[in-house]
Amino acid sequence: MTSTNFTTLPIEVRTAITANSSNGTPFRARTAYTHRTWARTFSSLPELFIQPESLAEIEKVITLARQCRRRLTTVGSGHSPSDLTCTSSWMLNLDSFNRVLSVDPATGLCTVEAGIRLYQLSEALDAAGLAMPSLGSINDQSIAGAISTGTHGSSLKHGLVSETIVAMKVTMADGKTRACSAEENPELFRAALLSVGALGVITEVTLKAVPAFSLSWSQAIDADSKLFDTWDTSLWKQAEFVRVWWFPYMRRAVVWHADKVPKEDIDSGKVTHHQPSTSFQDSKLGYILYQNLLALARWFPRITPWIERFVFGLNYGFGNGEVTRVSGVQPSTQAFLLNCLYSQFVNEWAIPLHKGPEALQRLAAWLNRLQPGDPGYVDHRIPFSAEGLWVHSPVEVRVSDTTVNASAAAGNRPYLDITPDDGPALYLNATMYRPYYRDPTREATERYYRAFEWLMRDLGGKPHWAKTFTVTPSEFATWYGEDWRQFCKVRNEVDPEGMFVGPWHRRNLLGEAVAGEAKKLALEEVGFERELAWGWVPRDGEPEPGYAGLVVW
Repeated sequence: MTSTNFTTLPIEVRTAITANSSNGTPFRARTAYTHRTWARTFSSLPELFIQPESLAEIEKVITLARQCRRRLTTVGSGHSPSDLTCTSSWMLNLDSFNRVLSVDPATGLCTVEAGIRLYQLSEALDAAGLAMPSLGSINDQSIAGAISTGTHGSSLKHGLVSETIVAMKVTMADGKTRACSAEENPELFRAALLSVGALGVITEVTLKAVPAFSLSWSQAIDADSKLFDTWDTSLWKQAEFVRVWWFPYMRRAVVWHADKVPKEDIDSGKVTHHQPSTSFQDSKLGYILYQNLLALARWFPRITPWIERFVFGLNYGFGNGEVTRVSGVQPSTQAFLLNCLYSQFVNEWAIPLHKGPEALQRLAAWLNRLQPGDPGYVDHRIPFSAEGLWVHSPVEVRVSDTTVNASAAAGNRPYLDITPDDGPALYLNATMYRPYYRDPTREATERYYRAFEWLMRDLGGKPHWAKTFTVTPSEFATWYGEDWRQFCKVRNEVDPEGMFVGPWHRRNLLGEAVAGEAKKLALEEVGFERELAWGWVPRDGEPEPGYAGLVVW
């Protein structure tokens, strides 16, 4: 994609592009592009949308951006529901910068261009008899995006996806590309392992894969009391990979667990792949019915608990225990994945693992408005009312332990890792769906997330960087301590003019806690307006949405 139709650009920008057009390096850019997040929670209109195909082109883009005094933001799948990737300036997409540069089946080392999507990487690794040791619930992200936002799976034997990274190359605001690893430029490496796009453009990644494997998995639904009874003993240790979906109104939980099956066992026929039957939610009927019920609940929120019981009863079973068990044997690249269904807001925090039962029991007591003497009552202490509030299900519950394979001493723990540095983490993921791209009514999302975040703070949590959250830089500075100061030091050194800084970064990273008087950086993009999201139709007296909107810069 090489365009020369830049007539809508300011004259000084056209002049700079023209002056640099004769050096033989293409500038693959176009105007009139609308960027939308995957969930269409935010959209923006970048001045230029640029898709380079080589490192030389990326370096040229950054040099031009500096000359034109433009901010630059890098975007992949846009799976974050926040406005992190929104800009009215220049948007860089690396989908065409996605080659596999080398794969060594003997060592497991694989070097790729940073725009490669995880599903493309998985295909290349599988062809070499390799696989990623752990993945999250989707594989649409680029490897750079997965690294930059702290993507994780669910296992006490694994931490973040970035723990597989042994080296990177990052192109900085000065247009120069620097290599980094735990041994070379270690401070840059720890910052780049979770950078939220604030340092530069990750251009090359070397990771360590493992021999290809399948997963033999099983799941069943039962009362959540069974979950709490085994929490500290067998729940999270019964298999290498364990994840839970918790339903607050039914007070039930699905427990999914899986162990590895070596590729040679599959190849020899010792174990055969077994695809489970299509679940209700994954069927066309289930997909349509559930979305329409969610849409109906916008007008009649009180039916939400009934929808939970009906839809998830059809999906997992109306009974409890072994009668609901489903199992399968699938390649790891399939078994890890989930259907995200519809547009959604997602608010996810990590807390110490041992605080999980307290978190879920307090949240259940608040959502169900339990009183002393009611079954399951605990003192939730959440200082907000839940009257008239109905929320969506399930809450996704996952674990990781960064301390197993990463540490500050080893130089491979990100400065901005949200998990505890002294033990395993529990991730709680509160989802609110947007059926047909329309927000829940009656401020349900805002009220739910206000209480959820209060509870997570009370339990010593930190928010997932890619999700929806409201935390101030001063809070982050207190929570992260020296790691926060080190990250900001690296950021200030590699991008002193703020080429990679936008309103999201100012709101969540810089602020007064970092920048003193919080003065605008020379290239920082600031200021925006939010218009109602497409398709949002207010009812009489209904407030404007607090999260979704078209970002107009």
